[in-house]
Amino acid sequence: MSDLGSEEIEEEAENDLGEYEGERNEAGERHGHGKARLPNGDTYEGDYANGKRSGQGTYRFKNGARYIGEYLDNKKHGHGTFIYPDGSKYEGDWVEDQRHGNGVYYYVNGDTYTGEWFNHYRHGQGTYFYALTGSKYVGSWANGQQEGAAELIHLNHRYQGKFVNKNPFGPGKYIFDIGCEQHGEYIREEKPEEEEEEEILVPVLPKWKAHRITSLTLWTPEEPPPPEVPPTTSVEIPTIEEPVVEGSTEAPSESVEATEPSEATSPPKESEEEEEASKDDQGDQASLMTEEKEDEAREPEPQD
Repeated sequence: MSDLGSEEIEEEAENDLGEYEGERNEAGERHGHGKARLPNGDTYEGDYANGKRSGQGTYRFKNGARYIGEYLDNKKHGHGTFIYPDGSKYEGDWVEDQRHGNGVYYYVNGDTYTGEWFNHYRHGQGTYFYALTGSKYVGSWANGQQEGAAELIHLNHRYQGKFVNKNPFGPGKYIFDIGCEQHGEYIREEKPEEEEEEEILVPVLPKWKAHRITSLTLWTPEEPPPPEVPPTTSVEIPTIEEPVVEGSTEAPSESVEATEPSEATSPPKESEEEEEASKDDQGDQASLMTEEKEDEAREPEPQD
């Protein structure tokens, strides 16, 4: 919707002073705070400086429009709010009666524009909200039109690309909430020439030409790599289920480090020899005792 639909009404010049009630300077000019009723029926109440509206004031037009804000030399200059006859409203910066700087325009149909202005037009970066559909345009503007890189956001998808004369044109992509992207471009189709003498100029809207569909590019934090573990040699631990046979010629494994022998793993040879010797001594003693008992039994009994 055009923000110029509510044409501004020119304010009455102060040449025809009309009725005035308020402060004056030594030269008799309106200076300070005062009220004025102009010949065209408009009224102003606010600050004056040397006969001109300067400072904070309220200007009411006879058609119902009004401006509440700052003035400089009879012109809207600074920050102010203009309420138009149709009910639309602008709040923002002014420079010499022009919307210039940053401001918000509230349209009658519920649309809003928030962003930069230049010489009364939407110009620069801004966001336009469409009340009917809930969509919004976020991007560049030039002389009141959508122009340049922008994003058109809808309820369940959005389009990112370039706009030319308020229409998308060139490469772009649609991003859907279901988790995919459709890449393509907007192109202008050439209409066949007509043989009729009179041609009616009809604006040709760009047509979307899809190229490919991809998944969304999601950012995920990178996990740190696992710490490097230095290689280690495997060590085989000998089992103790079976005793080690004396005189075994089996070579030890290369991976087993040399350790001190223990009683549980490898009994020494000396202890085995001593054990066998003690067994032999016990056997000899038992045989001697047996022979002595047999001799005693064979001895004759003494005679009377």
